[in-house]
Amino acid sequence: MAADALGPENVTGVSMPSRYTSDMSNDDAAILADNLGIDYMVIPIEPVFQAYLEALADPFAEVEPDVTEENIQARIRGNYLMALSNKFGWMVLTTGNKSEMSVGYATLYGDMAGGYAVIKDVLKGLVYDLVGWRNTWDDGPVVPERVITRPPSAELRPDQKDSDSLPPYGVLDPILQAYVVEDLSPEEIVTALDLDEATVDRVVRMVDRAEYKRRQAPPGVRITVRAFGKDRRLPITQKYTE
Repeated sequence: MAADALGPENVTGVSMPSRYTSDMSNDDAAILADNLGIDYMVIPIEPVFQAYLEALADPFAEVEPDVTEENIQARIRGNYLMALSNKFGWMVLTTGNKSEMSVGYATLYGDMAGGYAVIKDVLKGLVYDLVGWRNTWDDGPVVPERVITRPPSAELRPDQKDSDSLPPYGVLDPILQAYVVEDLSPEEIVTALDLDEATVDRVVRMVDRAEYKRRQAPPGVRITVRAFGKDRRLPITQKYTE
């Protein structure tokens, strides 16, 4: 989107691989940058990640690895990007989509760090649709097909997939559309989508609990009748329930 809007000469892509980044992801990032004609740099996060683990080894000694170590990786990447922004005057575009922003799967001070959130109001399924549409343009496919077809993963731990901790996006997105955009109650969503109550209640709780993160998100493009921000806010300073 940035390359199309601003021209590829005004865009830089940054790949920040870790110990968990697959060869496929590294290859696809380089192919995408080449197809777009943008500047491209690779800055591995492994040395800094290892330094974090060593620095925190004592306080973390009695606790099993969990989402903490995953978030450290995202925050290292956010730090790298903000350093480049400060040094060269670049604007960082955040990567979180509406599905991730809804349920708190964009990392605060990590991939939420930046100046503009281009797809913050675009559900994950629509992101895939837009990528497929962009690949039909006359300049030929720019996004490798396997970016669309492979199971989505943050690659923050071995063999991680989004579906490990989230309903499939084909289930999640309709719930989010109904709850966030259409303002349906959980009971109405269960009936309208013919889903089990436990799944809907879990997603609704995730959306409500992530409100504090969204309050700290950068501004972004609004494409729906109800985007996060001034269109939809929940209390975060009390025990809010429906």
